[in-house]
Amino acid sequence: MTKSSKPLKLLIFLLMISIALTGCSSTRSNSRADELPILSQDELIRPYIKLGRIQITREVYGTDYSVSPDITAWGLSAVRLEALKLGADAVMLPEVTGRTTTSGIIPLTEYRATGFAIKFK
Repeated sequence: MTKSSKPLKLLIFLLMISIALTGCSSTRSNSRADELPILSQDELIRPYIKLGRIQITREVYGTDYSVSPDITAWGLSAVRLEALKLGADAVMLPEVTGRTTTSGIIPLTEYRATGFAIKFK
């Protein structure tokens, strides 16, 4: 082994470690929440208990570039994440709404996502 190949091997080793660690950190942390089913009333054939009603409100003054244009996807994801925190098996009757009003010259947009967290018996 030559003197110059040792630092090169170390550099390659460190690069591979950093790639492996970065790849692991890029996975979605709420992937379990995406697995929670969204059910309508007629899809519920098993007995269940309601854990609670979930309501998430987001008020935005002016424009909000951090919310994706698909507000429905944002709302369902937020309700699923909160239902997961309650230990729910599913989300029932979700609803996502948005409303814009103007306060003086500054627009105010309110996004609201609701649903019921349920646990099967």
